[in-house]
Amino acid sequence: MKPPRASRCSGGRSPNKTCSPVLLCLFFFVLTCGCLLAQGDEAKFGRLREEMVRAQIATERWSGFEAVHNPLVLDAMRTTPRHRFVSTELESHAYDDRPLPIGYGQTISQPYIVARMTELLEPKKAHRVLEIGTGSGYQAAILSPLVARVYTIEIIEPLGNAARQRLADLGYTNIEVRVGDGYFGWPEQAPFDCIIVTAAANHIPPPLVEQLKPGGRMVIPVGNPFQIQTLMLVTKGSKGPRDLQVRSVMPVAFVALTGGPKPK
Repeated sequence: MKPPRASRCSGGRSPNKTCSPVLLCLFFFVLTCGCLLAQGDEAKFGRLREEMVRAQIATERWSGFEAVHNPLVLDAMRTTPRHRFVSTELESHAYDDRPLPIGYGQTISQPYIVARMTELLEPKKAHRVLEIGTGSGYQAAILSPLVARVYTIEIIEPLGNAARQRLADLGYTNIEVRVGDGYFGWPEQAPFDCIIVTAAANHIPPPLVEQLKPGGRMVIPVGNPFQIQTLMLVTKGSKGPRDLQVRSVMPVAFVALTGGPKPK
């Protein structure tokens, strides 16, 4: 009795030779669909960013807060993919007019606040900027196209490490992330043209004032947790660390700045 013959695809060819073109076509079909979906998502998010800038940032807000006018800041807000700095579950809310949680009790700030604080720094292409409170990396990403170099410090190690990887994956090459206590700044890289603090302190940290260049600007929320805080603009003069002009900008609500001197 002859053994049963192996089944073959049509034409008498081996299954691999006959079926592989079908699998190849299926692969390219799936790949094409994936690319089209990705392009559709990017177009959708692009429209959401445009609307975010138009409705939330570039026009005077109902609360009376000033509109943001710097065209370079507005361009950075239009082009930075905020949805890549929040969890997948929150992507659909990335361009809402509110802060969003990023884990460990921290948040990504409301888009308007990010834009307003950035504009207050008056960033220039040659500037070196220090950020205290990296979070998910969004504020650093907004600053990246506006300045020469961004140094950013995050005290929560998992957040700092994740932000470093995220920024690298997105192609940001002029941002350096350090895990550490931002209260004391980054003395090895000082002085800085600008300093931005994205958590509320109950006073302006002296180490940050020392690391600010004469003529430099610092934007920092000041106040206690669970109370109305004040966004302050600090401008340093040329006569030493006490030569400061401090201006109250507007009420804000930030998470607390952790770290600082240890109680004796």
